[in-house]
Amino acid sequence: MHDFCGKYLGFVIFITEPRPEINLVVNYLAHIYLSGTNEEILVGNFIGDYVKGFELSKYSEQMRKGIMLHRHIDSFTDTNLIVKRSKQRMVERYRKYSGIIIDIVYDHFLVNSWSVYSSQPIEDFLLNVHDVLCKYVDSLPEGVKLFLPSFIKNNWIQKYSSIEGIEDVLHRMSRHTTLPEETDYAIRVLRSDYDQFAAEFASFFPSLISYVTKSFGVILDHEEYHSGMETTGK
Repeated sequence: MHDFCGKYLGFVIFITEPRPEINLVVNYLAHIYLSGTNEEILVGNFIGDYVKGFELSKYSEQMRKGIMLHRHIDSFTDTNLIVKRSKQRMVERYRKYSGIIIDIVYDHFLVNSWSVYSSQPIEDFLLNVHDVLCKYVDSLPEGVKLFLPSFIKNNWIQKYSSIEGIEDVLHRMSRHTTLPEETDYAIRVLRSDYDQFAAEFASFFPSLISYVTKSFGVILDHEEYHSGMETTGK
């Protein structure tokens, strides 16, 4: 493990100062998965929200590709009609932040249907991701270095696997960012409309995979899944 990670993983670091806007990638798993097998693309995708346009030249070609991939994933997601339908259920209380809630909800369904999209066990996948982020820690923006120890130590992505974990994440974000404290509402809506959210994710995610693989030439790890898509014409 990188010295940075070894030195700081004994501490639980979360955002402690209020920020004018949320600057967190909350659909971590989707972004990481859609980076494919290239480590530098993964790192670029992970840090995408923390890199300004004028800073792009500081990064390698593959990291720049990952940063741009991150932005295209966000754009594709934000304009998708299925995603908008999901967000509509949260907009009453969350307004402009409804997309953040749906990012987390969709990662919940990705974690719980992981074997559909990847041949690698989720635990092994996440361990590899943590190792890659530590390996490239010197390339990470300071804002990412700040939360990386907590991201790894507390295994944030695995928290999304349960509704209780999502509830904990939303409470944390509401305390430390400008996300409204409407956690009870979000969890109530998620529980009541769980099947609809699941169906919307299942309809949306394959289209996002197709967009990323065709537009960016990203190679994902589950050959059988993609062969099945081509066979069935999805």
